[in-house]
Amino acid sequence: METRRLELLLELSRLGSMREVAERLRTTTSTVSQQIAVLAREVGTPLLEPDGRRVRLTPAGRRLAAHAATILAAVEAARADLDPAAEPAGTLRVGGFATAIRRAVLPVVARLAADHPRVHVLIHEYEPAESLALVASDHLDLALVYDYDLAPRTKDPVLQWVPLWTTPWSIGVPQSLAHADSTFLAGQPWIVNSRNTADTEVARTLASLAGFEPRITHQADSLTLVEDLILAGQGIGLLPADRPTPRGITLVPLRNPQVHLRAYAVTRPGRSEWPPLALVLGLLDSPQTTH
Repeated sequence: METRRLELLLELSRLGSMREVAERLRTTTSTVSQQIAVLAREVGTPLLEPDGRRVRLTPAGRRLAAHAATILAAVEAARADLDPAAEPAGTLRVGGFATAIRRAVLPVVARLAADHPRVHVLIHEYEPAESLALVASDHLDLALVYDYDLAPRTKDPVLQWVPLWTTPWSIGVPQSLAHADSTFLAGQPWIVNSRNTADTEVARTLASLAGFEPRITHQADSLTLVEDLILAGQGIGLLPADRPTPRGITLVPLRNPQVHLRAYAVTRPGRSEWPPLALVLGLLDSPQTTH
């Protein structure tokens, strides 16, 4: 099997369109179609099937695309080892929580456009559990995920975890409650994340240590929406200690115990040597990024 054909199949699995693959790799749609047909004959099984006016990968095609990612990563790593000056190239699928994408991934994308235009990043917003499942199933190359030291996540040993940054968190409250006694928390409704249970675990742990059961009311993924709910008098919620907050919200420090968000870059074993992924991992050095 020629690596070029594997590259075409892999790009098709990621972009979903022969036309987009042709544009990305500067070839023609007919060339893409012909080369994948040759690849199908080589492996002895159909790799594509009709999907309306388009085509999609068959289960065998998806399995071969997963193998192609590993094979091409190994080939490119070997090429880079023999020629360290080789320019990284390829499409990188990145998924993660919103603020990490906004404050860490987007600056990297801007640098890639200026310095490494042959590396393209496809960005997807997901909560940690979603990103981890997609990395494990090879639908993402890189996941940016988080947990809290007060609600640690069990790390799948099959995946590779790289610590990125840690940041303290506080409790956001309406300014009118800024100077209230700490026991006021027992009577306040809590706002937590809707797709990640870590916020709920932290809220329950903090409340348990203070001797009460939290009354959880609203759920919101966006920190901006959490702030809006706090300003509307709908409750209190966890917010990053280093995030500028709107007027009307006070951040109450958490000291006993403290709460820290911990961010990680997660990849499949062996993939971090793939030059585009290795490049992006090296650029993701952003200690000020928060959820």
